[in-house]
Amino acid sequence: MSKAFTKENDEAEANEIDVSMPPTPVGSKNYITPGGHKRLRDEFTYLLHKERPAVTSAVSWAAKNGDRSENADYQYGKKRLREIDKRLRFLTKRLDNAEVVDPAAPREDEAAERVFFGATVTYANEAGEEKTVTIVGIDELDLPRNYITWISPLARTLMKAKQGDAVILNAPGGREELDILAVEYRAIHTDDFVPQAPISLNVVKSTEG
Repeated sequence: MSKAFTKENDEAEANEIDVSMPPTPVGSKNYITPGGHKRLRDEFTYLLHKERPAVTSAVSWAAKNGDRSENADYQYGKKRLREIDKRLRFLTKRLDNAEVVDPAAPREDEAAERVFFGATVTYANEAGEEKTVTIVGIDELDLPRNYITWISPLARTLMKAKQGDAVILNAPGGREELDILAVEYRAIHTDDFVPQAPISLNVVKSTEG
């Protein structure tokens, strides 16, 4: 990956821990769907080649305008640069460790019948309630769509089970038996990356006048 986002204060930045997403288990690949991988890659490209250069330019302009300690545009720009660089380091690690698995790819024999990464599983709990979940990557968690990560307790419980099996989920509320009703593999939809905010700072607008 590019070194364009190297920090001015490497020692301080090295002590930062990104807790926005759970870490990949030690020794494991970062299993992810094609859509999820594209989303991370698109975010990395946007931050590195569009937002970071724009913010860097704005900070450079603001640095020329008076006392930096009292320059709000400069202070905000530097803060945003730190956030961008932190996110770029996080994305670099995720992408470097990525193992892309396509749930829609053909599977044979037990691989098509048992629960592995990318499976969509329908099960019934002890109350007879049926639920359907899809097992996705760490960065693809989407509860409204019932996407759960492969490192979650539920996903780990379901792993390698097949239709007709009963598994035991050890949840905070106690043990619960789940009956596997169906296991299938299909394409998983992931929303495209959309920038959360404009890349321009106020100082950029000021230079246009």
